[in-house]
Amino acid sequence: MAQKYMFALFGDEAKWANATEAEYAEGMRLHTEFAAAVEAAGAKIVGGEELRLAATATTVRTGDAPLVSDGPFMESKEAFGGFYLIEADDLDQAIALAKICPEPAVEIRPVVDHSEA
Repeated sequence: MAQKYMFALFGDEAKWANATEAEYAEGMRLHTEFAAAVEAAGAKIVGGEELRLAATATTVRTGDAPLVSDGPFMESKEAFGGFYLIEADDLDQAIALAKICPEPAVEIRPVVDHSEA
């Protein structure tokens, strides 16, 4: 049975913010190739989205006195820029696919399947 994994994509936002139309198209071409490689491996992309720049984020810190602030949770050189939701046979296959993803860093998280409860 396939397991769902989220691939959290981290990269240099300045690259995308300052990309020319041709550079952006090349990045999208690489993601299209990645999607084809996932399918060729017998896995499946079942969801995903590109996110707007981190500067558009709003963070809500919960608790007795919730605090709402502009910007991402933490500052870093690499920003969370999008994600894929992938069905793969196991973590080994997910890792193999993450290695060919055209982004500098991919965090893999297994998705909890509440339908099994």
